Order: sequence, then C-alpha cells, then structure tokens
Amino acid sequence: MKNFVIRRETPADYRAAEQLTREAFWNVYRPGCLEHYVLHQFRDRPEFVPELDLVMEADGEIVGHVMYVRAAIRTDDGREIPVMTFGPISIAPRLQRQGYGGCLLRFSVEQAKNMGAGALVITGNIGFYGKHGFVEAKSRGVRYAADPEAEYLLIAELEPGFLDGVSGVYQDPEGYFVDEGEAEAFDASFPFKEKLKDPAQLF
Repeated sequence: MKNFVIRRETPADYRAAEQLTREAFWNVYRPGCLEHYVLHQFRDRPEFVPELDLVMEADGEIVGHVMYVRAAIRTDDGREIPVMTFGPISIAPRLQRQGYGGCLLRFSVEQAKNMGAGALVITGNIGFYGKHGFVEAKSRGVRYAADPEAEYLLIAELEPGFLDGVSGVYQDPEGYFVDEGEAEAFDASFPFKEKLKDPAQLF
C-alpha cells in the first residue's frame, strides 16, 4: 500500500471527491451512478457531520472518501435512539481490494466513536463489514423500514450496552433519496462516461 494521510475534506477537495465517488460507483449498482450527487447535495443538510467528512490522500491525490450522517432508530415503544450512518465510502478503482477501504473505515469509525456515536447502521455486505465489527441489525432487534427482513442492514455497537433493550426500525435519512433528473443534470458537468447495464446491478 502507498503511504497515505486521512484528513477532513475542505471545499477545495469537493470536486475531486465527487469525481472519485463517481469513478468508484459508476455502473456498479445501476447504469451510471447517483452517489456523487448524493455527496454533493448532502454537505448542505443538517444531518451531515462535517467532522467526519474525510478524504484519504496519497502522493497529493485524493484516493478515498467517506462521509457520515446523523440518523435514528425509532423504537417500538416510541423513543428515538440517535445513531450515525455513513457512505458513500469510495476508493479509487485501481486501489480497490488492497486494504485502503478497510483503513478508511477503521479510522472513521474510531473518530465517530470519539464524537460519542453509540452505534453505526449501514446497508452493505456482511462479508466486508463483518470484519469490522458489524452484525446483521435484525440480530440486535433493529429492522429496516424499506425491507424488514433485510439481512444487509448491518449495525455496530460502539458504546457497550447502547443497544440493550432496543427494538425498532431504522430508516435511511432523507438526503439519500435524490431526484434522478437533478442527478443527471449534475452528472452532465463531468466528462462523459458510458452507462452500461449489467445483470448484477440492483437497479
């Protein structure tokens, strides 16, 4: 692995981070992607956590990025338990599967813990996130609003006992739902890339 630093994103990094996110997610889950627009518009939302808007830099180039957002679990007995979620988490395609994503995740999770986050919730692959302390959320009594039986809703308790007695529903923060027409217009400001359909895509 290259030597790298992880630091807070600055306004001067915005375009490079968006370009990186676009490259990392292009044609992965759908033809093209929306993730760079999600990042672009989230920075102005109240749930966004600026202290956990992080870039990974190697040789003066941004090769990784992650952002964190405040969220909540709505419990069956009417409480609202504050948690955080994160993503998109992006690594330059040429550096993927070389350990950079794990490094960025571990560093950012530790920072979230230091900021007082009691738990993190994420939709993702247990094969990756399970190595970093995440378990299926439903095993801790937390269901996904979009798919109550989802095995891909994952949770990590950062404060021991934080989830004790918690049973409820997690819903993605509103900022993750974007207008596809607006996303398309935003994408047009980047260099052209061909959208490809693949049977493995989710959408």
